[in-house]
Amino acid sequence: MVKVERLLVNFKTLEEFKRFKEYGNQELSMVEDLESNIIENDSESPFFGIYYGNALAARMSLYKVNAKYNFYFEPPRDYLELWKLEVLPDHRGKGYGRALVDFAKEMGLPIKTNPRINSHGFWEKMGFEKAKYNMERDLGENPLIWMPSGVSEQDPS
Repeated sequence: MVKVERLLVNFKTLEEFKRFKEYGNQELSMVEDLESNIIENDSESPFFGIYYGNALAARMSLYKVNAKYNFYFEPPRDYLELWKLEVLPDHRGKGYGRALVDFAKEMGLPIKTNPRINSHGFWEKMGFEKAKYNMERDLGENPLIWMPSGVSEQDPS
């Protein structure tokens, strides 16, 4: 059984992030926060991951977006924004990506993601569908959404 856990905001986690392709400003700002404040391990991290032994094998970031900023789902409600889902090459094909997505779905909120190139097939298998495109809202992104029962897509016009 694969275990998804909230990643601690600490130097060890940030060091492990450097092995992921999707390493960017978000992690760099976390490094700065750590260096200036030395955040305690119980600090609320937006990152979740799966370890293989002592090494981080897969991770994602998950943000809760307040209902007042919801332009995707009906009725308006909080939703999750899923970013930076990545499984390191040596660990692909073991169900880690699915386990991370299932973990997010278990929170019972609608989910929005912006898939990376060549990942649409994965997201479709996970039950995500293309949001109806709205030029002002989506700003060149092509978001995919997943809706739990009782939720539908908001009309973007």
